[in-house]
Amino acid sequence: MNTNGDKCGLLSRFIVWRERHIKDKQFVLMLSFLVGIFTALAAYILKYLVEYIKAFLTENFDSTGANWLYLVYPVVGIFLTSLFIRKIVRDDISHGVTKILYAISRKQSRIKKHNMWSSIFASAITIGCGGSVGAEAPIVLTGSAIGSNLGSLFRLDHKTLMLLVGCGAAGAVSGIFKAPIAGLVFTLEVLMIDLTMAYLLPLLITSVTAASVSYILTGTEAMFQFHLDYPFELERIPYAIALGIFCGLIAWYFTRSMNWIENIFRRYSNPYVKFLIGGSMLSTLIFLFPPLYGEGYDTISLLLNGTSDAEWDTVMNNSLFYGNSNLLVPYLILIILFKVFASSATNGGGGCGGIFAPSLFLGCIAGFVFSVVCNELHIGNVFIPEKNFALMGMAGLMSGVMHAPLTGVFLIAELTGGYGLFLPLMIVSVMAYLTIIVFEPHSIYSMRLAKKGELLTHHKDKAVLTLMNIDSVVETDFLTVRPDMDLGEMVKTISKSSRNLFPVVDGQGRLLGIVAVDDIRNIMFRQELYHRFFVERFMNTPKSRIIKTDSMEQVMAKFDETGAWNLPVVDEDNKYIGFVSKSKMLNTYRQVLVDLSAE
Repeated sequence: MNTNGDKCGLLSRFIVWRERHIKDKQFVLMLSFLVGIFTALAAYILKYLVEYIKAFLTENFDSTGANWLYLVYPVVGIFLTSLFIRKIVRDDISHGVTKILYAISRKQSRIKKHNMWSSIFASAITIGCGGSVGAEAPIVLTGSAIGSNLGSLFRLDHKTLMLLVGCGAAGAVSGIFKAPIAGLVFTLEVLMIDLTMAYLLPLLITSVTAASVSYILTGTEAMFQFHLDYPFELERIPYAIALGIFCGLIAWYFTRSMNWIENIFRRYSNPYVKFLIGGSMLSTLIFLFPPLYGEGYDTISLLLNGTSDAEWDTVMNNSLFYGNSNLLVPYLILIILFKVFASSATNGGGGCGGIFAPSLFLGCIAGFVFSVVCNELHIGNVFIPEKNFALMGMAGLMSGVMHAPLTGVFLIAELTGGYGLFLPLMIVSVMAYLTIIVFEPHSIYSMRLAKKGELLTHHKDKAVLTLMNIDSVVETDFLTVRPDMDLGEMVKTISKSSRNLFPVVDGQGRLLGIVAVDDIRNIMFRQELYHRFFVERFMNTPKSRIIKTDSMEQVMAKFDETGAWNLPVVDEDNKYIGFVSKSKMLNTYRQVLVDLSAE
């Protein structure tokens, strides 16, 4: 009995029925509702697994001194994760948000099926055992994969798939943080999905649905408890501006350092060498600074809810620094410096996680340290509430690292219920963003793709060129000729072709030049020259060559610079592939623009 055939037949019949009875827009709204449910459930499962593993491993730890198992658990976690990824998944699942951006710009918004579950288990093992990363990027990749594969199941076009990928990301952020507005804004800012009415309603449905499911499963209280003891006053605005600049500089340090450390790991192809380097670095740092264990949300809660030095000093519990209250600020500064090493070592050594949680963690500590130092040194003789500035620092770091100021503002407000600090949250987020863009024009998620010209942006012209690729415009039906062919053979070749351009290649297929019919029209009918003139004599050097790896922006620039209507395409070894014509480019551009702009 052919069960798979029956399922495919049933699905095909449903698709035909759906196309007749349910309009596309209505069907997308239904799918966005389902995506919201599925992503919220995935987020709940991931959070439950992380908390369960962490509680199981650390519940008997001694808070009054160092715990040697901190040297063991993180190493075991990234080793098991590495084995899971290499032996079971057999695919790279790191840099989740970057993978989504790449799928949108280069893969027709199609994400592999295993991403619907692989990141959940990989990141749960990593973070539960102490990996110093966050669960949010993996769950965003999971949510986007759910949206992509649900759309692919019903054979929807790539533009609708792009929307469902965005819905999955919005639902993931909304579900894991209980922050529906932040989920929507994150998709618009970070994934750069266009804000049109056709896109806005499905994104809202997914975000609200995911948040509602999370409320049902975990309660309606905010993720972090925060009580506003000191309402914001205008005299603290200069300090908020200074905190924003401080957060922007830390975000710059974090971004540059993470790229530098990741490049070191890329030098090694052996996974066991990466594991040894990453594992030893991570376990040592967590042993010295236990707040680096896992996501660090316990530390955030402590700094946001603490009201006295005695409570804040408990940050140093479980460590060699226990009981040394005079070392709290230096201890936290060292954590700020070393967090990026712990996070990079986690992923570089074979673990799986994102930078959402590290951004929140660093921002909270940065804001707290900033306020304590200002109060201790009596800068300006204005009291700076530690809790408030710890909260504002979270928005600042997230804004700086992700280049997403609105996401920083709304996420922190929704995470903590700190709506009374909306104005200072905006000030810090904007200043952090303005500070980091001086040094880094792209976020940590998008910089790798931007360097390759594979990043989709809100700039319509660039977005269209990004969605295009060489394969979609190259034409290969040109007959090639050799440099040693005489004019008679050239004329025979011309008679067989419908083209007026002929690439000249050598025996290895390398492009040597071009023959245009117009250039030899005055001699091609003079038979007395057929055996006296050879191709190498009348071929011309092309005005420019398009390399197969060129971005479409580079291709368009070469057409503009040369004024040519046709340019040859070669690979990195100068082997001829085909031609690109400006007319084909413009026709394809126009079609992609129509598809992208239609609502």
